[in-house]
Amino acid sequence: MPEVDAGPALRAAARLGPYFAWQPLDAEPGWRPFGELLDPAVVAERVEAGRRVLLRMSGLRRDEIGERVVASTIFLGLASRLVSPVLAAAALTGLVPLADPGRLWWRPVESGPMPIAYDGLGAAAGSGHDRTAIDQLVRPMLEVFRHRFVLSPQVLWGNVASALGGAVGMIAGNAPGRAAERAATIVTGLLAEPPLAGMATLHRPDPHRARWFLVRDNCCLYYRIPGGGTCGDCVLTPEVVRREQWQRLLSR
Repeated sequence: MPEVDAGPALRAAARLGPYFAWQPLDAEPGWRPFGELLDPAVVAERVEAGRRVLLRMSGLRRDEIGERVVASTIFLGLASRLVSPVLAAAALTGLVPLADPGRLWWRPVESGPMPIAYDGLGAAAGSGHDRTAIDQLVRPMLEVFRHRFVLSPQVLWGNVASALGGAVGMIAGNAPGRAAERAATIVTGLLAEPPLAGMATLHRPDPHRARWFLVRDNCCLYYRIPGGGTCGDCVLTPEVVRREQWQRLLSR
């Protein structure tokens, strides 16, 4: 199948919620080229903005919230914004938006999902394009975070896996059935190959329910914030606690 307009597939993805939404580029002021997110100075600005939010929310002192921890958390959120719309579009429509960084824009916000816009983006069918967002968008940004904040590749790629796992869970919750199965199949394939191999595993506790949960083999570092605790997919979360969390979600 030749390349087609990605608009319809992305509109279908956006109906699942704000983390799945890329919007058509409009004339509103403030849009910045995606390439700016590969500038270490711009990335540092985004991390500092995230730090301000955490300080307001937690009431902690600045020295209690380390820059590297915030950087890891910000990267996880950005990775989610980059992979979730593409995964949802593929799961819902069978078309993978071809994530061309030259056709994407972003707009800074203090908190919440970062707005991302596209213009003239194409899409194509087939599993051969499942890695497009990871290779074209996530990997270059990951390298900036790795060098600027001296973060481990395992932590950062684990964050990418976590973003994918979160998207699978949300797709299953909002579009159970074939789309959920397709999303899980795509992510399972991505987790089986470098650079995501060994970072995490998808689990399906109930074979009769289209609901998957990710378990990381590493940690995003959020537990280092006083009172932060561990995430549900974290390697540090006790197995009995994890299973209880899964059961509560499955019983809803």
